[in-house]
Amino acid sequence: MSFYEDMEKSLLEAIAMEKEMVTLEEKKEMPAPTFVVSTKEKELIDQMVCLRKEKNISQKQLAEITGNKQQSISRIEKNEHSPSLQTFCNILNALGYGLTIEKKVML
Repeated sequence: MSFYEDMEKSLLEAIAMEKEMVTLEEKKEMPAPTFVVSTKEKELIDQMVCLRKEKNISQKQLAEITGNKQQSISRIEKNEHSPSLQTFCNILNALGYGLTIEKKVML
């Protein structure tokens, strides 16, 4: 990913956060205001990390496969950065998984 593509992606994600399209929660006990992704997103990312580790793929290898930087994978896995849906799906695809939507059973 080029510098300009990386910057464009970051700016689009910042806009999504500003427009509240991405749910953020304030992280308490930090010296400065710090926000992290919502619990549901964290759960999905944690599952992604487990899949990566089960396949014995390093962050560096995953970054090379998906065309990202290792630092970006690290920030995603630490929940310091919210990946775009495309990036998340690309990572899952590289791990041999996909994302599906299921209808909830309403009681």
